[in-house]
Amino acid sequence: MSSHYQKAYFLLSAADRKQLPPDNGIEVAIVGRSNAGKSSVLNRITHSKSLARVSKTPGRTQLINVFVLDETRRLIDLPGYGFAKVPLSAKQKWQKLVDGYMTDRNCLKGLVLVMDIRHPLKDLDWQLLEFGEHYELPIHIVLNKADKLSKGAVAKTLHEVGTALTEFGNSVTFQSFSALKGVGIKELQQKLNHWYKFSE
Repeated sequence: MSSHYQKAYFLLSAADRKQLPPDNGIEVAIVGRSNAGKSSVLNRITHSKSLARVSKTPGRTQLINVFVLDETRRLIDLPGYGFAKVPLSAKQKWQKLVDGYMTDRNCLKGLVLVMDIRHPLKDLDWQLLEFGEHYELPIHIVLNKADKLSKGAVAKTLHEVGTALTEFGNSVTFQSFSALKGVGIKELQQKLNHWYKFSE
């Protein structure tokens, strides 16, 4: 377990880009569909259940939640997407908030895109991938809930995802993950260490 992430603490929730910290240092953002287990992945990264609870607090689930690792590094929890029962106005607000953050934030160095390995690469996932490509933002896909599939099914899905992502080259990487079992945490933290410029 990398100690860099165990020191993370909650700083603030932002409903608008103007409420975010100054645009300096290094930020990595985590995003995903509302049922992909994003909070559980955040739990595993930081080894802290309290951070995920913060993100799940009513009123904060549709805000940008900012966690501090140290003086120059922050982990950004973007609001989940794909709620079936959310009104169109709320979806448009989400898109404006997230698009604005990813477009204007110079300190954003990478995006962790959490998906349910049983339902990868849905329409909104593709939109985020294309957005990242347009803005030359590297993306690492975390195919969560691998514990729900057999090893053979995991391998098959990894192959299919790899084939589907060929057009993106090295700008998009991916891995299987289980927030429940902790499988894949070392690989994910190595990717984060690279983006944050942490020495291993």
